[in-house]
Order: sequence, then C-alpha cells, then structure tokens
Amino acid sequence: MSSSDATTAETTPRDGRTDEKGAAIRAVGRIGRSALLLAPAVLLLLLAFLGPVGWLLSRAFTQPQPGLQNFVDLWERQGYLQVLWNTVAISAMATPICVLLGFPVAHAMTYGSPRLRRWLVFIVLIPFWTSLLVRTFATVILLQRNGPVNAMLIGLGLSAEPLPLIYNMTGLMAGAVQVLLPFVVFPLHAAMLRIDPAYMQAALTLGAGPVRAFLRVYLPLTLPGVLTGATLVFISTLGYYVTPAMLGGPRQTMIAQTIQDQIAQFGNWGMAGALSLLLLAVSGLVLLLLHLTVGLKAVAR
Repeated sequence: MSSSDATTAETTPRDGRTDEKGAAIRAVGRIGRSALLLAPAVLLLLLAFLGPVGWLLSRAFTQPQPGLQNFVDLWERQGYLQVLWNTVAISAMATPICVLLGFPVAHAMTYGSPRLRRWLVFIVLIPFWTSLLVRTFATVILLQRNGPVNAMLIGLGLSAEPLPLIYNMTGLMAGAVQVLLPFVVFPLHAAMLRIDPAYMQAALTLGAGPVRAFLRVYLPLTLPGVLTGATLVFISTLGYYVTPAMLGGPRQTMIAQTIQDQIAQFGNWGMAGALSLLLLAVSGLVLLLLHLTVGLKAVAR
C-alpha cells in the first residue's frame, strides 16, 4: 500500500470523529440558546405562579398547626362538602349546555358563506375583547327584575309578572354560558375544518340517512373538538368566582368563593390551601379520566 493510501486511511477516522464532535458541540449550543430564550418565561412562571400557589397549598399542611386537620375538617363539615358538590354540579350543567349551543355555531362557521363566517367569528370573539366583570354586569342588567328580558317576556304575554332570573341557578347558567361558549366553538370549528366532506357524501351514497350519517360518521370525527371544548369549559367553571358571586345565590356558592371568604373574612390560610388543593385534585382527576378514555394526544390533535 502506498504512503498516500496509508495517510488517507489514518485521517478518515479522525475526520469522522471530528465531525461527530462538531455536531455534538452544535447541538449543545442550540440547547443552550433555547434554554436562554426560555429562561425569562420560566423564571416569571416560578416567581408569579408556582411560588405563590405552592406557598398557598403548603399552608394546608402547616396552618393553624402541622398535620392533616384541615382535610379532616373538610370531610367532617357538611358545608364544605356542599360547596364542593355545588362546584362540580354547576360545572357539569354548564358543559353540555355550551356544547349543545356551540356545535351549530361552529358548524355554521365551518360551512357557511364567507360573510357569515366573518360575522360569526366576530360575534364569538367579542367576549374575549370585553372584561369578564363588564360582561357579568351586562348580564345582571339584562336579567334583572325590570330588565329587557323580563320586559320582553311580559310584552309577549309569556309571563304575567317579572321572573326571578338572577341570584339563582338561572342567572348563574346564563352568565357562565355566555362567557364560556367561545371555549367550545373554536375547538369544534378547528375539528370540523379537518373533516373531509367526502365522508358524509359517501355515507349518504351508501344508503345512510342524514341522521344516521351524522351520528355514525360526522359526530365521531368531531369528538376531539367536543372533548377539548368540554374539558376547557368544565375546568374553567370549577374555578369560577365573579359570575357566581354576582349572578348566583347562597345555594350556588362555589369553591372559589369559599376560598376567598376563608382568606378575606377569617384569615384561615390553612383551610384556603386545603380547598385550593381539593380544587386542583378535581381538575387533575378530570384530565386523568379524559386521558384514560380517549387519550390527551387524541384531544390535542
């Protein structure tokens, strides 16, 4: 073998090792730059969210004395269990109402004329552009005893006297649904955009009626959007404070209101932390059930 061949054989492995080292260095550099870009957001999350929330949750085990006494009180006192039941029940009621109202809106946004789509998107987006407090006050004005809704019902002869539409479950549901409806419409709209219209045409061509084709073909394809929207509505309703405080009555007290009362009125940070941990556990349980039934990846698609 000539000297030039020997030199080539010796340098080739070295060049390969050099390329590998260079690729590793570049990969480390990319990771380092990504970490630097993420560092401010992570630091802000730690300081503004995880730190205060962790501090509050830890009070459940340390105040007024170390141990699990706060959780024992939660279990033994009927009032706290009633508040938990109210919270879950109201969330479970608001979720299907939002899905049923949001489905036709999302369908019209997907298959309507371009002008109709633009108007619907604008109308659905209005709640995101308006303060929650302003929307809730507007709902109070609409549903109050001498408000426009009662005036319309009396004018149409549907009621002889003003109906109690606020400070009860009716007012709470009205306020919750009008705020949470966009959280269902947009995931459904995104899911419907991915459905090939040929599927429904094929089902109808093969002899299925419109209702059967909808239930057997179209509805299952929209399931990821339905579940995403329903999960967003349910978990958001679990932590509601402004709407039940302004539109609900004493029987509709929810867990967020009780947490605020424990801190502001009684200074009981331990019970507030226990209630917060309970709320977090319920939210985690909902996500776990969703993952076990259909999988979070299927919902995220």
